[in-house]
Amino acid sequence: MVRHTNLAAASDPRLATKKRSTWEIVRRVAVYLKPYKGLAVAMIACALFSLAGSFAFPWLTKYIIDDVLVARKSDLLLTAMLGLLAAFFSRDAFNSLRIRINNTFEQNVIYDMRREVYARLQRLPVGYFDQRASGDLMTRVIEDVNSVERVLIDGTEQGTIAILSIVGVLVILFSMNPLLAATALAPIPILAVGALWYTLTAHKRYRRQREASSAMNALLMDNLQGVRQIKAFGHETHEDSRFAHRAGELRAGTLEVMRIWAWYQPTMSFAGAVGTVLVMWFGGSQVIEGKMSVGSLVSFLFYLGLFYDPVGRLHSLNQILQSARASGERVFDIMDATEERAIHNVSTPELPPRVRGDVVYENVGFAYEGNKIVLHNVSLHAKSGQMIALVGPTGAGKSTIVNLLPAFYEASSGRIMLDGHDTAKIPLAELRRQISVVSQEAFLFNGTVRENILYGRLDASEAELIAAAQAANCHEFISHLPEGYDSKVGERGVKLSVGEKQRVSIARALLKDAPILILDEATASVDTATERLIQEALERLMRGRTSFVIAHRLSTIRRADQILVVKGGEIVERGTHDELLNSNGLYARLARIQNTTFIEESFEKLAPV
Repeated sequence: MVRHTNLAAASDPRLATKKRSTWEIVRRVAVYLKPYKGLAVAMIACALFSLAGSFAFPWLTKYIIDDVLVARKSDLLLTAMLGLLAAFFSRDAFNSLRIRINNTFEQNVIYDMRREVYARLQRLPVGYFDQRASGDLMTRVIEDVNSVERVLIDGTEQGTIAILSIVGVLVILFSMNPLLAATALAPIPILAVGALWYTLTAHKRYRRQREASSAMNALLMDNLQGVRQIKAFGHETHEDSRFAHRAGELRAGTLEVMRIWAWYQPTMSFAGAVGTVLVMWFGGSQVIEGKMSVGSLVSFLFYLGLFYDPVGRLHSLNQILQSARASGERVFDIMDATEERAIHNVSTPELPPRVRGDVVYENVGFAYEGNKIVLHNVSLHAKSGQMIALVGPTGAGKSTIVNLLPAFYEASSGRIMLDGHDTAKIPLAELRRQISVVSQEAFLFNGTVRENILYGRLDASEAELIAAAQAANCHEFISHLPEGYDSKVGERGVKLSVGEKQRVSIARALLKDAPILILDEATASVDTATERLIQEALERLMRGRTSFVIAHRLSTIRRADQILVVKGGEIVERGTHDELLNSNGLYARLARIQNTTFIEESFEKLAPV
């Protein structure tokens, strides 16, 4: 499960996003263009036809001024106007078509990229999510993918058209008047230096902006999901201050980007205007001296506008490119993360549809990356159909032991065998099909009761769904909901009580009908009547299954075939309830002081012993 925290990614330097060059980002993003070559060609073709209409306007203007107005040929005026109207119509019609193609192209690419990033997230190990804020990951999938896509579409289309426009206009300008064309190029060194400076300095600004946006979204998600805790502790003002700080960092980062752009863009525009002034100066002199017609000068100025406009567009594309580079680093941080081992394609033979459930841990050790060792030489044997109870103080390693079985984490040493097969060589889809998990905090998706139960087996029939609900003691309360099984449960099941959510999660596990069960018993925070219903449901769920139970109550532990006492990442005692009582060890001392119901509390009392 994702830890909804905004602290891990910000505080751990090992989680910093890897820096990547602009070329690497562009090269990797360009892969997403390949399926849509036809759309790309059609889009550029429409842009070129639209550009041809724009190019026709200055030439027609020269013709109208010199050959119609100055020559006073009124009979040609209508024809010239129709030609001018046709040029404008061609420009705008093809531009409209280009926009439609562009939008289709853009949304297809966003869809493909977002799907691939999400699919990659699904294949990453649980440890990846333990260390990253879910709000940050959401920002990457939603906002950063959009930003990266812009370099694809805008870069491909506008960049190509801008370059072709510049080259085409330069050819026309030099063919019309080489001296004026050379004069028009005077500001180019300034524009080039400005573009180089902006390219070299913009990345850090955009990176800070994207990180600030991600941090704010992470905090927002934390607060929305923890709104009851915020209200319960009366910390609304404190959280408002925290959000204001994060929003202020985003504002400062955005303003820094905009401040530089507000200086850079007008400066480049002014440099282009200087070129226009120089052309009007020298061109005006030639008109006065009779070396150039008025129509030619006006036409030249219009073409000059078509030259500086794509130059300005390239500067804007540079801004988009630098923003996309910062976002691309964050997107490809997900794409380059190490996946879980293969979900399906492993050479090991597949397991039978239903395994016996014989599980063996052989000297298993585990350590979180870069942290101290959590488990030391854990060995156990759960025979088919047995119930294994794990008890011990908080942080002893009980959850880690059971999380290694479905490969939520991979063992650092030793091996885990399932019916004689090394689980490290079993495809994850096959392995996890054999295991049901009921966690202490029952998680429900924001959908209907029906959808949450069917998550155990999507193709289950209505009769199977109801049978599972009845076995989990939740059919009755579901029937009394306003829309029965089609009632919405709200985000994380907020519309249901703790006991109701737990029974729905048990029904989900019953519907899956896996031969192995991992159960973090969760009856401590419910009333006695609800506890009895949950306990009955759990007994039905465990019947005939190999069960690993992280137990909190002696009433559950007494019935276990094996009790494993875990302390400091090691199994320090093992046996049945009676055997452990007779051994007079830690478990026996616990049982003697166990006047409360919860075994974990008693372990904490015994910790100094």
